[in-house]
Amino acid sequence: MACMKLGSKSDAFQRQGQAWFCTTGLPSDIVVEVGEMAFHLHKFPLLSRSGVLERRIAEASKEGDEKCLIEISDLPGGDKTFELVAKFCYGVKLELTASNVVYLRCAAEHLEMTEEYGEANLISQTETFFNQVVLKSWKDSVKALQSCDEVLEYADQLNISKKCIESLAMRASTDPNLFGWPVVEHGGPMQSPGGSVLWNGISTGARPKHTSSDWWYEDASMLSFPLFKRLITTMDARGIREDIIAGSLTYYTRKYLPGLKRRRVGAESSGRFSTPLGSGNVLSEEEQKNLLEEIQELLRMQKGLVPTKFFVDMLRIAKILKASPACIANLEKRIGMQLDQAALEDLVMPSFSHTMETLYDVDSVQRILDHFLKTDQIMPGGVGSPCSSVDDGNLIGSPQSITPMTAVTKLIDGYLAEVAPDVNLKLPKFQALAASVPEYARLLDDGLYRAIDIYLKHHPWLAETERENLCRLLDCQKLSLEACTHAAQNERLPLRIIVQVLFFEQLQLRTSVAGCFLVSDNLDGGSRQLRSGGFAGGSTEGGGGGGWATAVRENQVLKVGMDSMRMRVCELEKECSNMRQEIEKLGKTTTKGGGSGTGSKTWDNVSKRLGFGFKLKSHQMCSAQEGSVSKSNSENVKIEKLKDVKERRGKHKKASSISSER
Repeated sequence: MACMKLGSKSDAFQRQGQAWFCTTGLPSDIVVEVGEMAFHLHKFPLLSRSGVLERRIAEASKEGDEKCLIEISDLPGGDKTFELVAKFCYGVKLELTASNVVYLRCAAEHLEMTEEYGEANLISQTETFFNQVVLKSWKDSVKALQSCDEVLEYADQLNISKKCIESLAMRASTDPNLFGWPVVEHGGPMQSPGGSVLWNGISTGARPKHTSSDWWYEDASMLSFPLFKRLITTMDARGIREDIIAGSLTYYTRKYLPGLKRRRVGAESSGRFSTPLGSGNVLSEEEQKNLLEEIQELLRMQKGLVPTKFFVDMLRIAKILKASPACIANLEKRIGMQLDQAALEDLVMPSFSHTMETLYDVDSVQRILDHFLKTDQIMPGGVGSPCSSVDDGNLIGSPQSITPMTAVTKLIDGYLAEVAPDVNLKLPKFQALAASVPEYARLLDDGLYRAIDIYLKHHPWLAETERENLCRLLDCQKLSLEACTHAAQNERLPLRIIVQVLFFEQLQLRTSVAGCFLVSDNLDGGSRQLRSGGFAGGSTEGGGGGGWATAVRENQVLKVGMDSMRMRVCELEKECSNMRQEIEKLGKTTTKGGGSGTGSKTWDNVSKRLGFGFKLKSHQMCSAQEGSVSKSNSENVKIEKLKDVKERRGKHKKASSISSER
């Protein structure tokens, strides 16, 4: 820390209890009381430097007192500052530093220690040191600004606090990696003009590490909040990036609010928003509440500047400290703006209401979700339905909005499953929160089904109509196979829902079977079309080449699907044959040697019940087709053999006729 030495005489002041004495050999003729401290001094050194003391001494001398008594109750800095002022008047050695220059400057102004009462008086000395030394150093400017708290009124009148704030804002807005000579002061080593590290004035050739943009957070957090707020406002006016300002606000908040000093994990534990190591002064609950309300007003209403976790923690503390309703509403709105970035543990907040109706604050989560839905509709790209507009078969606007909406839907379904075991959670609240999510946002209803199942399990006293109303939120067509299987066997669900699940499961099965046959027909038709005119179409000009490539790709996809289907059919036929053998054995044992007729009848009945008749017929058709193909092949072979015999006989006749002519 820089300093400036004043005076040349040795220290002649001694303290005895609550009094200071000047041991110059002459008896004191004036007593100056500053607060509870008394200074036994001499008139001449004081009146030769201060206009106020000169007038006060003159007034006391007119009253005829042998020993003057002067009381100064409103001196900036109190008795400690007057001790330094007295030493300056006596010419005793003292040091001007960043910690005491503000007090001395304000005290000198209060005592009118101008150049009229002596050259190089205290006002000019402190002003020179402050402007030429303190304001050119980051650390000294911070310390000087800290000392302005106790004399803020005088510091504002003399523009001391304003100059310190502007100096700090200017240095914070400048990239420290661009600083050359002299020194990087915030904990860095000394550097040469070329940028290399100095050791005892000798260049080592090493380059200092680059400094991040949050290097000033810790120093700024040592300021009181009124000065910190003015510093942040000035930095914002100078155009510092919003994320840097938001980072400093979160750093300051976590330092002075004990509820936010929890250990962070993941990216926050080592990043800009990590909890500061040093703890500030402990604030009262009222001061913490005021600080929280002020911080949330300073933070800009912009998505992504601050992690959602930070806003959730602030909301929790705001409810504990009983902050204003406007503050709580703003925090809920901020969380709703970036709800898609929240985690499940962030939403599971305990209820702090006096009634304690529920274990969790479901009403707050409902309001947060409502804010998100409003923001999603207002923001560009937000849509109210999965298909806002269609242009040439392409969906417009959906990728930007459905992805956050899907994340929020998954989050809300998980939250519903988390709070469902609360026996005090009323059905209307649970149902309203589940119904707030748009239907198009749920690609699958498995998460909602799980939450409803847990709620029904922990609320067995619900009436049948209430359970049916709750289960109407489910879309049975969006349940996966596992969820359908579980729902079909779930005794807690109403009978109507179970029937719907079975119906849609059967409908999906029929649709898939029909789709398989449709794929088979398309494959056969496409292969015939490719064999007949595929190459001709590929040689045409224009878009024929693209159509041929598309047809080839589709044909390959269909072939793969048909191959897998054929393999599955073969497996089913093997299983069917094995089951037939087992049933025939079972029939033989039950008929007690009555022949195979009973076994075949038993197999026919079982096959009809299980629906294997179609598979057997298809198997028989395949075998019949194979037989017809083999017969046609054998007939073709016989015809070819007859043709060969006729040709040989004709050749033999020609050869015999030629030989007879000769």
